[in-house]
Amino acid sequence: MTLCGWVESKRDHGGAVFIDLRDRYGLTQVVVGPPEAEASLIDEAGRIPTESVILIKGKVADRLEGKTNDKLDTGDIEVRTEHLEILNTCATPPFTPSQSDLPGEDLRLKYRFLDLRRKEMQQGLMMRSKIIKTMRDFFAEHDFIDVETPILGRSTPEGARDYLVPSRVHAGKFYALPQSPQLYKQILMVAGFDRYVQLAKCFRDEDLRADRQPEFTQLDLEMSFVDADDVMGLIDGLVARTAKEVLGKEVKTPLPRMTYDEAMCRYGHDAPDLRFDMEIVNVTSVAAKTEFRVFRGTADAGNFVRGLNVKDAATKYSRRQIDDLTNYVKEFGAKGLAWFRVEEDGTLWSPISKNLDEAHLAEIKELMKGEPGDLLMFLADTWEVTCKGLYALRKRLGAELKLYSPDQLDCSWITEFPMFEKDEETGNWSAMHHPFTAPLARDLNKLDEDPAACRAQAYDLVINGSEAGGGTIRIHDSTTQSKVFELLGIDEATAEDRFGFLLNALRYGAPPHGGIALGVDRWVMLLAGLDNIREVIAFPKTQKAADLMTEAPGDVDTDQLTELHLRTVGIKKD
Repeated sequence: MTLCGWVESKRDHGGAVFIDLRDRYGLTQVVVGPPEAEASLIDEAGRIPTESVILIKGKVADRLEGKTNDKLDTGDIEVRTEHLEILNTCATPPFTPSQSDLPGEDLRLKYRFLDLRRKEMQQGLMMRSKIIKTMRDFFAEHDFIDVETPILGRSTPEGARDYLVPSRVHAGKFYALPQSPQLYKQILMVAGFDRYVQLAKCFRDEDLRADRQPEFTQLDLEMSFVDADDVMGLIDGLVARTAKEVLGKEVKTPLPRMTYDEAMCRYGHDAPDLRFDMEIVNVTSVAAKTEFRVFRGTADAGNFVRGLNVKDAATKYSRRQIDDLTNYVKEFGAKGLAWFRVEEDGTLWSPISKNLDEAHLAEIKELMKGEPGDLLMFLADTWEVTCKGLYALRKRLGAELKLYSPDQLDCSWITEFPMFEKDEETGNWSAMHHPFTAPLARDLNKLDEDPAACRAQAYDLVINGSEAGGGTIRIHDSTTQSKVFELLGIDEATAEDRFGFLLNALRYGAPPHGGIALGVDRWVMLLAGLDNIREVIAFPKTQKAADLMTEAPGDVDTDQLTELHLRTVGIKKD
């Protein structure tokens, strides 16, 4: 047989050299020794640097008794080499793919071609390939048409900054890279393509984090003559198929659903992690009756006292650790963290328990369903602060106490989001999803009467506490669309300038339609059990949107700028 690959490691056993030869299929032990190999070949094999590329020819043989390796698929055999050819010698690498202690991420990204040789990286990208194939097969079976939409388009306000591309032909004009194919897919529905799907590349110039990239891949789809249940039901099937084919897991459908308001009440967030219990409990009604200044004052001001019951954790957190948790919730705007331990006799104790009478402590315990050994924790603040603080605290406690298994998979839907949210600084309305989202039919009149109470036909898919996709039923008539633009402060002239092509299309027999976009990168990250999206993208950007391997973004020649009718001003060189 003939094998080609990289030298992962080699061992000189005195007269014979053993090489672990690696390719993307795994490792194979290659033996360069007598009687197959001559002394000169054995000597050459001993000098090959690791990570060099070689070609060997030889015969497959059983390993010697007691020398098999159960950890390798090829652990029962070896290749006894008759011919060896060095195809490329490797310079001394800054790190090796087989080393157990990984270097810093910056070094891994600079030498991404070495990093991608690691087994874990290759497994992640192969899982990505399998997930994408599963998605394509699923939608092909459901009669979807795969349509590519433009990368060079018009700049339209969609919530994040656009990446702009100057036009050489049209001086002073710019294309924008798509934040999503949203407008194009709506026009495809008007055009009669009732089931569209696409693996779309999207671009957003926004602040980055571990699960966000400036360029990302969406599984984007749209359907005509459907409601929210139709779209969610279809994606239920995709989730079940992907879990089965990629992970070998059974997911029960239909996936559970919860309204946005319910999610905020129970978990403080619109993407709750449902792999473990520990719901938020509102004890404001009791707090209002106490003489404890913090609780009573909060309730009297119209704010909230809400808490978590951390089961069986009374002895797991010391005073010092609770102080650390107190400092943690302060990062989210909380002023402090009140807590009680449920003692063996069922009473509540903490440094503040003397400020509450026994009857009120008993009521709190009953509302919190406290039992001996439990640790009860509370925030007293505005609704927003208690949501943010308790959500973060719950997430941290779930991880610290190992309340769920890393391979656990929990998928659910959050529905009926608010149509609008108000900018605290300007007082203006903005769309919670995007400006093309349809309100619930029963809330249509609230567009005029009470925009804050208007709920949208919007739905988010949540996997293990992360948003994995979001969609809406769209506005399909120009009258409602114009009314929403007006609420968002987009006047008629601006609407026609930015969205005229969509508004015009809606006037020509637009069907009811809706869809969803699923974050492919995030799906792969979550299904692989990772917490960094860069681990499942072949060539990702850093948190400063830089490619350390190619050193993009980079300078361009002055002549190129001149061709594009551009010049740089006021830029200081590093």
